[in-house]
Amino acid sequence: MIGVDLFSGAGGMSLGARMSGIDVQHVIELDRYSAMTYLHNHKPKYGIFNDDIRKYKGLDIERNNQELIVFGGPPCQGFSTSNQRTRTTKNTNNWLYKEFFRVVKHFSPDWVVFENVRGLFETAGGIFVEKILSEFDKLGYTTSLKLLNATDFGVPQKRTRLFIVGALNGQVFQFPEPLIDKPVSVKQAINDLPKLQNGASVSYQSYSKAARSEYAKLMRMGAVGSHNHLVTRNGKQIIKRYGHIPQGGNWESIPNQLMRNYSDKSRCHTGIYRRLEENKPSVVIGNYRKNMLIHPWHDRGLSVREAARLQSFPDNFEFMGSIGFQQQQVGNAVPPLLAKAIFQQIKGLN
Repeated sequence: MIGVDLFSGAGGMSLGARMSGIDVQHVIELDRYSAMTYLHNHKPKYGIFNDDIRKYKGLDIERNNQELIVFGGPPCQGFSTSNQRTRTTKNTNNWLYKEFFRVVKHFSPDWVVFENVRGLFETAGGIFVEKILSEFDKLGYTTSLKLLNATDFGVPQKRTRLFIVGALNGQVFQFPEPLIDKPVSVKQAINDLPKLQNGASVSYQSYSKAARSEYAKLMRMGAVGSHNHLVTRNGKQIIKRYGHIPQGGNWESIPNQLMRNYSDKSRCHTGIYRRLEENKPSVVIGNYRKNMLIHPWHDRGLSVREAARLQSFPDNFEFMGSIGFQQQQVGNAVPPLLAKAIFQQIKGLN
């Protein structure tokens, strides 16, 4: 089976596809640094279209009697529950799913996987879900839709994503059942990684501990070290705030005198200044720098590699660009192990 990845980002879905034995041969991604990361880690046969998908004219892919799958997730910021102002039909990015279907129509693949945030259900009264399902139907695809939680598939993170899988041959796709009974915890995911300081800036580091959990061993893949051990340098005032927050706590634990630059502390989002709990899966790894997500044991933010571990990127996957671009790529990605579960299920039908 061969694949085409639309809105690929750094390549989380592609990695899940490749883990499932799918040969991802062509990619479309607008962001320059995400494309750099993608090409650093993967070498698609037909390369990457690093530009606005609305300019994409298509190409011919040699199938050689192999089934073709097109997959991807159009920009989801406009559908996010944390972005109320743009969750409307007036946000032009909310209509990029039409470009997804334009490319699907060009390739006419055997399978299509559409991924997005759960907020797609709630945006504009569910109109986008209705339109997307209608587009699938017009193109002749039999669809299945479900919300999946990444923790059920070995990802140490409470992250729910919407998947719509369409088959051109009339098959009804059955979503995979949870693969694990007990979620992977933050401690199991990152405890073996090097101890870092606030503002750490040396990308490559050797492991400082043995990998004790099965998850850590899976992420290491036999390596002796990894890249992306970079941490945002926070000011002294921010570090003082961190010191007051217990595991599982947030900004509410910070004394008022340390929050005077906030005009109304009570209006802070519950996810701001949250310290991860070591014995539970992580909260969503989104814009973790802006949200001031705190390491469970140290008074600092997460490193890029720690966040990547919580997203289920193996340690041999290297993110490119400055620390800010790396953080954005990790936060925007689909967890590879979650994507893998979907693609393996599709492969099992063939």
